[in-house]
Amino acid sequence: MKDSPRRAGMKIPALIIFCLVSMANAGYAQRPHPAPAPTGPWMNTSLSPDERAALVLKEMTLDEKIALLHGVGMPTDEPVTPENAASNRGVGYVVGIPRLGIPGIDMSDAAYGVRSSGVNGRYSTALPANVAAAASWDTDAAYEYGALIGRELRAQGFNMTLGGGVNITRDPRNGRTFEYLGEDPVLAGTLVARLIEGTQSAHVIGDIKHYALNDQESGRNSVNVNISKRAARESDLLAFEIGVTQGHPAAVMCSYNRVNGDFACENSYLLNEVLKKDWQFPGFVLSDWGGTHSTEKASAAGLDNEEPGHFFYGDRYKAAVQAGTIPVAELDDHVRRILRSMFAAGVIDYPRQRSVVDPFAGMETARRIEEGGIVLLKNERAALPLNAAKLRTIAVIGSHSDMGMISGGGSAQVDPVGGNAIMPPGKGATRWQEEIWFPTSPLKAIQARAPKAQVKYDPGTDPAAAATAAKGADVAIVFAYEWESEGMDLPNLSLPYHQDDVIAVVAKANPHTIVVLETANPVTMPWVNAPAAILEAWFAGSDGANAVGNVLFGSVNPSGKLPNTFPKSEADLPHATITMPPPESQHFSGPASPEQWARGLPPFQVTYDEGVKVGYKWYDAEKKPVLFPFGFGLSYTSYKYAGLQVTPGKTVKVTFTIANTGARAGAEIAEVYASLPAAAQEPPKRLVGFSKVKLDAREKKTVTVEIDPKYLSIFDEAKDGWMLVPGDYTIMVGGSSQDLPLKATVSLK
Repeated sequence: MKDSPRRAGMKIPALIIFCLVSMANAGYAQRPHPAPAPTGPWMNTSLSPDERAALVLKEMTLDEKIALLHGVGMPTDEPVTPENAASNRGVGYVVGIPRLGIPGIDMSDAAYGVRSSGVNGRYSTALPANVAAAASWDTDAAYEYGALIGRELRAQGFNMTLGGGVNITRDPRNGRTFEYLGEDPVLAGTLVARLIEGTQSAHVIGDIKHYALNDQESGRNSVNVNISKRAARESDLLAFEIGVTQGHPAAVMCSYNRVNGDFACENSYLLNEVLKKDWQFPGFVLSDWGGTHSTEKASAAGLDNEEPGHFFYGDRYKAAVQAGTIPVAELDDHVRRILRSMFAAGVIDYPRQRSVVDPFAGMETARRIEEGGIVLLKNERAALPLNAAKLRTIAVIGSHSDMGMISGGGSAQVDPVGGNAIMPPGKGATRWQEEIWFPTSPLKAIQARAPKAQVKYDPGTDPAAAATAAKGADVAIVFAYEWESEGMDLPNLSLPYHQDDVIAVVAKANPHTIVVLETANPVTMPWVNAPAAILEAWFAGSDGANAVGNVLFGSVNPSGKLPNTFPKSEADLPHATITMPPPESQHFSGPASPEQWARGLPPFQVTYDEGVKVGYKWYDAEKKPVLFPFGFGLSYTSYKYAGLQVTPGKTVKVTFTIANTGARAGAEIAEVYASLPAAAQEPPKRLVGFSKVKLDAREKKTVTVEIDPKYLSIFDEAKDGWMLVPGDYTIMVGGSSQDLPLKATVSLK
């Protein structure tokens, strides 16, 4: 979303903030009691959302229709006005139609929790970053992830989320990788669909974003992405297609960037041809904040709602309708889609009623999801789990691990309870693009699990001091992090602040060194051979320390697997460097007028010539060795696959057995890949299904995974549709993209 002046770092005097908050509170206090609900025929719940929307539409004036097509600014950043007074002080608000019983649409950024809760004096759970949920490969956990966000949105007075990010990881340096669900469209699309279902179960309008190909933050308002239709449909757009057709979001947010020449929010191919025609999406499309660039063109291309204000979809839109340059039928289609979504999501039949967020339930959910998403990358000589009874001294080093754990920044940022954990009391306000740490202390979690051990802390800022702290301890646990945020990309995949040096010297000083990574992107590891164990904890959420503690000490058996490949170096990526915008395409200087927005910043070109070869498909096709492969993750037990059977039909059924051959209960993520016939001209393999299977010690289960035929198909540009290439398909099953012990060939046509 667009940086507002306050987000971009402008300091607002405390007195002004006090006045704004006072005005907001006054606005709440002066709100009249709601009028009795209208009894029009559209309130008949036995009718379909489309029928109800059509009935309301007949009663609306032109001004009421126009009012639904745009927001009225960003209440969280602006004074109370007559237009936004009824809002919940979120990031966006669409004025309702009280006389017809249509409430306002109150929006909140809610990627991994409800943002800006501090404005309302409320508590919000920070879930683990979305990429951590992706690492769980757990569809039930994804549903609960969304359901918790939906419940907390309603409790705080919101009725629409702006979460649901599913841009796949074309470049792991993307500053919003933590908000997304990995590099594979089947994994990402399946999980975001369940997340959306969970969110909308709370009668909240669900969203999926950023549509489409917003795969880097650098120059996101000006970049023009060049890509073939086939490559787009089989990669980025496939993730959206699965999310839209299986998750049924009420809204889709179009992105800032251009795609093949047109801005995404006025791109008829993306919005009309693919989303609304091919995928039969019945909901509405809203622009990312400031992502609208025209009136007539955007309207004809399929944009239904401009956010956050009304440069183009307010008076200009009304004038265009009156002049006949925008047909009334086109206006009515936009309005009908918005109304239809409100009925479908239940925001009209189940009005918002503020309540109190249950922080204990939220913390438990956050911890459980984090436990399922932690990935054990290395475990030499069974260094983990730790045995508290045998430990006398523990050195905990680095990353403010005495105080908290890092979170992702930008519009996804959740306010920590009590403020930024590493700042003095009263000084830890949440600010745009500042590192924000949650008050969940790994040091305290480790002390609680090893109460008889002497646990010492070193900040890890001086490699020599860190080595001294580690030497002689029974175990040294180094916490290392890389922060990232919306509005920026990472310069490289190396850990910042000389943390590589700290890990290297600590591991040399103590052979029993454990590295815990708090990152969202893959990182390079020049020290990978030195520590005894490596744990990827991601951005771990409100109760991340307890989740990490439970895995370190074995009360939880790790089961997460990587949703993104960890390459050996940036040189191995499809693009060794991110294409950066020239100075004239970086940002507007001064206030942006409608005319400036209409022109847009001068485009600069990014060409995804790797096409469908995203993530592991690139490394497979180019025969590049990796640090850790897609789908990889270790366990404290072991698993054995056997008995593969492949049965063709309407769907291809893949059946096999998994045995837990160890002494601990665990959960194995079984991954199913397919190699297409040579005529398809595809990478060596693609993920086509998966299943997370819980197994007691020595237990064996039979697993069946049904493969959607589309996941075995290619997109034929000439036919403008999906096509199954006749021939032999090799089905492979195993525990990672590079560990597939079961193989079978099936002929399909």
